[in-house]
Amino acid sequence: MTVPATLLVLALSGCAPMHQLACGSGEQVLFQDSLYFGTVKPPGGIVSAEDWAGFLNSTVTPRFPQGFSVWQAAGQWRGANGAIVRESSYVLNIAHPGDASSEKAVLEIVAAYKSKFEQEAVLRVKSNACGSF
Repeated sequence: MTVPATLLVLALSGCAPMHQLACGSGEQVLFQDSLYFGTVKPPGGIVSAEDWAGFLNSTVTPRFPQGFSVWQAAGQWRGANGAIVRESSYVLNIAHPGDASSEKAVLEIVAAYKSKFEQEAVLRVKSNACGSF
C-alpha cells in the first residue's frame, strides 16, 4: 500500500462507529467526553477562575444539568503558528447517553468557549464506557 493510500485508510478509520460495549448487570452504555480548555487568551490575557465559573454556570450547566466533573490541569500544545504553548487549563468530563441532543450540546460548549475566550482549539476526547449510578 502506498503512503497516501495508507494515510487515507487511517483517516477514514477515525470515522468508523465506536465499538459497542457489552455492559454488566446494572450498567448502561454511556459516552464520555473529556474536553480540554486552555486559559491563555491572545494577546497575553487569561481566562480567570471567575471567567471559568461563569462559563460553567451559563453554558455548561444548562446543557448538562444532570452533572459533570471539572478539574484543573497544566498542559501544552502546538498552535497553528507552530509555537508550543504551555498553559493552565481546565478539563471538563461529561458522561451522557450519546444521543443527538447530547452531541449537539457538547459541540455548542466547545464553540462557545472558543468564541468567548478567543481560543484556537478545544481538545475533545470521546469514548464509550459502561456506567452505573
